[in-house]
Amino acid sequence: MSSTLNASRQPSRERRPLDVTGLQALAATAARGGSGAEVAGSARRGPFRPEVWLNARQRHASRLAGHYFRAIDVLAVLSVTLVCGWAAGSGSLLQDRLALVLPFGLGAIIVLGLMRSLSLYRFSRGEAVLMHLGRVAAVVTAGGAVAMAIGLLIDPVEADLAWLLIWAATTLLTLYTLHLIWSGTVARWRASGALTPNVVLVGATKHAERLIKEALKRRDINVLGVFDDRLARSPQSIEGVPVLGGSNDLLTHKMTPYVDRIVLAIDPNAQARVRELTARLQTLPNEVMLLVDPQGSDERNAALERLARAPLASLDGPLDADRRAFNKRMQDMLVGGLALVLLAPVIALTALAVRLDSPGPIFFRQRRHGFNQEEIVVWKFRSMRQATADATASRQVTADDDRVTRVGKILRSTSLDELPQLLNVLKGEMSLVGPRPHAIGMKTGQIESALLVAEYAHRHRMKPGMTGWAAINGSRGPLHNAQDVRRRVQLDVEYIERQSLWLDLWIMALTVPVLLGDRLAVR
Repeated sequence: MSSTLNASRQPSRERRPLDVTGLQALAATAARGGSGAEVAGSARRGPFRPEVWLNARQRHASRLAGHYFRAIDVLAVLSVTLVCGWAAGSGSLLQDRLALVLPFGLGAIIVLGLMRSLSLYRFSRGEAVLMHLGRVAAVVTAGGAVAMAIGLLIDPVEADLAWLLIWAATTLLTLYTLHLIWSGTVARWRASGALTPNVVLVGATKHAERLIKEALKRRDINVLGVFDDRLARSPQSIEGVPVLGGSNDLLTHKMTPYVDRIVLAIDPNAQARVRELTARLQTLPNEVMLLVDPQGSDERNAALERLARAPLASLDGPLDADRRAFNKRMQDMLVGGLALVLLAPVIALTALAVRLDSPGPIFFRQRRHGFNQEEIVVWKFRSMRQATADATASRQVTADDDRVTRVGKILRSTSLDELPQLLNVLKGEMSLVGPRPHAIGMKTGQIESALLVAEYAHRHRMKPGMTGWAAINGSRGPLHNAQDVRRRVQLDVEYIERQSLWLDLWIMALTVPVLLGDRLAVR
C-alpha cells in the first residue's frame, strides 16, 4: 500500500455517512482549498464538480442527445430536399419526372446515411470543431456528387445540375449551422461535467488510489466516494475522495441516484469476496463493474476509457439500451403530449369535481422512487380527505377505506386520479409504461416493502410508468404480503428485460379495458 494510504490510516473510528448535501459541502470546501487534512493537497483539485450535480437520469438524457441531434438533422435535410426538388420541377413533386426528383432523394439518403455510419454524432473528446465540420463537408460533397451522377445517368438532358448544386450548398450550410450548435452544446456539457460519469469505488486499495489519481489527471470520470468494509484499517480519504462507510452503507446511501457505476477496486484473485460483493451490490439498480489492476499505462488508460466511455450514445450497431431509451422517450413525448391535449376537458372536469367534493387542494403530491432510486414528486388528483392524506403510504388503501372521499372512490376505481402524472411523463421523470412508482418508505404490513424482496431495487432500472406490465397482469393496488411484493417485482423485472415499442403499445392498448373490467380491484 502506498504512503498516501498509510499516512491516512488511523485507529478504528466512527464515521458519519454523508448524504448528497454533505458531499456537495465537502466538494465545495475542497474546491475552495479549505484547510484541514481532509481537503488539503490533492483535494483542492479533486474529482468533485460541485457546480453541477445531475442525477443519473438527467445525465443519461444528455447522453441521448446524439439521437435528438440526428432527428433534427434528418428533418432539416428532408426539408431542404423537398424545397429544392419542388423548385427544380414544375411545382409538383408527384408530377415531375424521375430524372428531376430521384437525384435529390438519393443525395439526401447518402448524406444522412454517411452522417450516421461515420459516427458524426459522437462528438468525441479532443475532436476539433474544424475537423468535425470538414468531415460534414466531405459527406455533403459525396452526396452531391452521387446526386449529380444519378441525374446524368438517368437523363443527361433533363438533369438540372444547377439546382443540385444549390441543394448541396444549402444542405451544407444547414448542417454546418446545426453542427456548430451541437458542438457548442456538447462542449458546454462536457465542461460542466454533465457528460462525465459518476462512479463510486468499493475497496480502499492501491487499485482505487491509482484510479483516483488518473481520474484527477483525465477529468473524464467523477469519483464521488469510496466504500470499504474494513473501516478500522481504511483511511478517511484517498486523494481527497472520502471513504463513506462499508458496502452495506452503499445499499441505502442517498448518493446512489447520482451514481452511474459501482466499481469493485479489489484484488480479482479474491474470488470469494468478489462473488459476495457482486451478489450483494447487484440488488442495486446501478451497474457493477470489476476493476482488474492494469499493468502499464496503456492498459490503465484502456480500463479508464471503458469507465468513461463516449460522452454521447452510439447510433451504430444493433438496438441497444440507449437507443431503446431514446425511442421510449420519443414515444412518451408524442403520445403523452397528444393525450394531455385530448384529455384536457376530462382533467378540467375532474379538477372541478375534486374541488367541489371536499375542502383541500386539488392535487396530491407524493415523493416516490424513480429511475435509479431518484426521489421524484408524483402528481395525482387528491382522492382522500386532506386531514388523513398519507404521503408516505404507511397505511395502504383498503376496500371501503374511510379516508377516501366520494369523488375519490370514482377516481381511484377508474384510475382518473393518475392523469396529472402526464406532467411527470413530459418532464422526463416518468414514462407512460414502466414499473409503477412506489412511495418512499411504503410498508407491507408493518415492514417496509423494499426489505421484503432482495431484488426490489431492480425495478428502478427503468423510469416508472403510469401503467405497466404488472398492472395489466393483475398486480396493482396495495401489496398485502411478501408474496404480493415478490410477484410485483418479478413482473416489473420481466417487463424491463422485454421492453420494446410494440410491447409498450400493447400494454397501453390493454390498460383501459383491464382497469375498467376489474372494478373489484382496490386502487
